[in-house]
Amino acid sequence: LKPHLPFTSPQRYWDLYDRDKIELAPNPFPPQGVTPFSLTTWGEMRVYAGIPAKGDVTGDQARLLKHGYYACVSFTDANVGKLLAELDRLKIADNTIVVLWGDHGWKLGEHNCWCKHTNMENDANAPLIIRAPGQKTPGKSTRALVEFVDIYPTLCDLAGLPKPQHLEGLSAAPLLDDPEQPWKSAAFSQYPRGQVMGYSMRTDRYRFTSWKNRRTGAVEAVELYDHEQDPQENKNLAIQEDQKSLVTQLQRQLDEQWPSAQQ
Repeated sequence: LKPHLPFTSPQRYWDLYDRDKIELAPNPFPPQGVTPFSLTTWGEMRVYAGIPAKGDVTGDQARLLKHGYYACVSFTDANVGKLLAELDRLKIADNTIVVLWGDHGWKLGEHNCWCKHTNMENDANAPLIIRAPGQKTPGKSTRALVEFVDIYPTLCDLAGLPKPQHLEGLSAAPLLDDPEQPWKSAAFSQYPRGQVMGYSMRTDRYRFTSWKNRRTGAVEAVELYDHEQDPQENKNLAIQEDQKSLVTQLQRQLDEQWPSAQQ
């Protein structure tokens, strides 16, 4: 599956990009006030030839990696196009639901990190595209918060099937007709660091992550990023005295809306 390590694709997709013109990440540094649990040493990439076992990659290595990532994305895009064309050829496109999604995002040098394995926005924000017969706004995007658990009930609604009672997700089918309508207030994700679990909540404005000891339940660290002012997540506001009330409010929202994930 692409784009995934190793970054391999046919040469013609590499040829789409001029490596010398590929820009490096604008924030190759840890966020100010970041917790010791937050970032990753990108170990899954360090097993590949040419990648240092420790320390940073060079600028040339970073451009090569981004070049490979871009080529793989274009390779995948072309294959998706072939799939859609085949649905048209078979005359079943009007009776087929297509869902394209990734199980995580990916860092390309942001915060001096690569790969995934964090609760930062670049990792938790994954692609999701749905094409369904009869949708009223094809090709429109939405800023609504949608989660992986929403895909199952969405498919049920689109296929006209009953939804099992045990599902935790919310059908996103209405967004296909009205992508601007009010939607859920938060989306949730989690990723661990040893005996500490990071529970992360994304609202329309903030990303809030609470790191809890899995044995005691004690909160060991907190992160808060304001996406209106800091979309790259370069400054952890949770360490600021004037943000304590907001931290308390978001911690309460996390505890109330997502209790099952913290048991």
